[in-house]
Amino acid sequence: MKRPSEYAATFSGLKAEWKWLFRYILKYRTAVLLYVVIGLLGTAMGLAGSVAGKYLIDSVVSHDKNTILLSAGLVVGLSLMQIAVGFFTSRIASATGTRVCNEVRGSIYRHIVCSNWEDISKYHSGELLNRLEGDVSAVSNSIISFIPSLFTKTAMFAGCLALVLYYDPTMAAMALLSAPVMFFLSRYSAKIMRKYNLESRQANGRVLSYSEESIQNLQTVKAFDLPESYTKKFVSLLADHRRLRLEHDYFTQRISLLLGVIGLIVSNLCYGWGVWRLWQGAISFGTMTMFLQITGRLSSSFSALVSMAPSAISIATAAGRIKEITDLPLESHTDDSLARELGEKARSEGVSLSASNITCRYSDSDSPVISNAGFHLAPGETVAFVGPSGEGKTTILRLLLALVSPTEGELTLSAGGITLPVSPDTRRLCAYVPQGNTVFSGTVAENLRIVRPEATDEELIAALKAAEAWSFVEALPGGMDTVVGERGVNFSEGQVQRLAIARALLKNAPLLIMDEATSALDAETEARVLSNVLSSPGKRSCIITTHRPGVLKYCDRIYRISGNSVTLKED
Repeated sequence: MKRPSEYAATFSGLKAEWKWLFRYILKYRTAVLLYVVIGLLGTAMGLAGSVAGKYLIDSVVSHDKNTILLSAGLVVGLSLMQIAVGFFTSRIASATGTRVCNEVRGSIYRHIVCSNWEDISKYHSGELLNRLEGDVSAVSNSIISFIPSLFTKTAMFAGCLALVLYYDPTMAAMALLSAPVMFFLSRYSAKIMRKYNLESRQANGRVLSYSEESIQNLQTVKAFDLPESYTKKFVSLLADHRRLRLEHDYFTQRISLLLGVIGLIVSNLCYGWGVWRLWQGAISFGTMTMFLQITGRLSSSFSALVSMAPSAISIATAAGRIKEITDLPLESHTDDSLARELGEKARSEGVSLSASNITCRYSDSDSPVISNAGFHLAPGETVAFVGPSGEGKTTILRLLLALVSPTEGELTLSAGGITLPVSPDTRRLCAYVPQGNTVFSGTVAENLRIVRPEATDEELIAALKAAEAWSFVEALPGGMDTVVGERGVNFSEGQVQRLAIARALLKNAPLLIMDEATSALDAETEARVLSNVLSSPGKRSCIITTHRPGVLKYCDRIYRISGNSVTLKED
């Protein structure tokens, strides 16, 4: 038996998740209210139609022609109005549902791309996509449908109960015999349903993550002759997801079976009581027909209300998974105006970088990656960071790009008498050539214009020439309008690397950061690229990480990173 504390924890979580969800419900309260009003109107028409049907049958039995025509007109009219109400309800649900879905999806996407990098990087991209698509769809559908359905089903239950009580209180009591059982079943199933929903969504996230990662690295999978093993693993993940879904469905089916048996018993009791009352002459044929309709609706509306509990749990689970992302802190942008001013001055005067007693450790580690480090960079200078893999070169670059923050010490950029700590706002001063493949789907021109949408074709060509990429781009069938394909599938690693360098040069930022940016180039091409990049006019400062000795001759200073420390390498 579950302890009260377990129920408290379950319902406390559900309460917090629904409280978060109500922010969106209140934002669209006009549409939700309209949906509720139309739904209540449809419910009232359904109940009125049952009453009109009673009088129609009674008038037929008594051969009252005038009443027959009036009752028949009411039945037909109410039926047509219900069809119209259903049409307008569907239109409202469709229009508002898509708006809500887009807004929630836009909100979670913004948090994915604008949250602190260290926080969001703990989630696999496939899991983030699962929340962005599957969980958002569940939440957006609930906002426009769940609350209105709760009102309309409650109204249907109350209306049916009132009608049966008016005509026969004993039958009303019979129709509600299942109420206590259904209440205790909903209380029992709440925690189990929540557990199954969460595990099922997590399993689906694992399937998406694995499939996305393997498809992105399909060339590597094939190169190592791994398609069969990857397929077996994928099938295993699908089987695990199916097992959880079947467990969830089996539990739901058992509850539904029990409710069905109880509903059948209650329906037969009500039917038998109605037949007995008809036999006694206490009610008319029309009243008997109405009873059959109303008691069925009374039982089904109560069952529907109880069955909304699993839906509420499923919706809350999805909302909680979205809330987990939207609760992540967004990057701070408190120095935007000063950073813009600093950027303007840096473009004409160059930018200086200063690091003093920098210590950096990641949130999931107690040991610092960089400890008490100091280095500097003057306008127009080129500085290299060298050292063994895993010693902190990438962390230095993440610090410069404000992806992580120093645990201790100061890291600042200066130009024209303005000094600012490195922050997300100062990224506008940086152009970045990352390590590895970082091209996007689209044309060559679209890939370059990501950093400067207004750039002319002439500026694109100049950047491509400086990166030694124009020769192969010009020879392409479509030139700069040639489609790159996902992850640069149509290009070699060296070509992709040169496109990334051209993109960084096109931004024309005062600080250029290059992370092993020429690792895929041959020595001759590397020399030409670096000569073009570092000899370009202006006071562009450059920071390079590299393992290649040929790059170091272009540097004014070389810092060695080893054992968490940064030291100036002497000639």
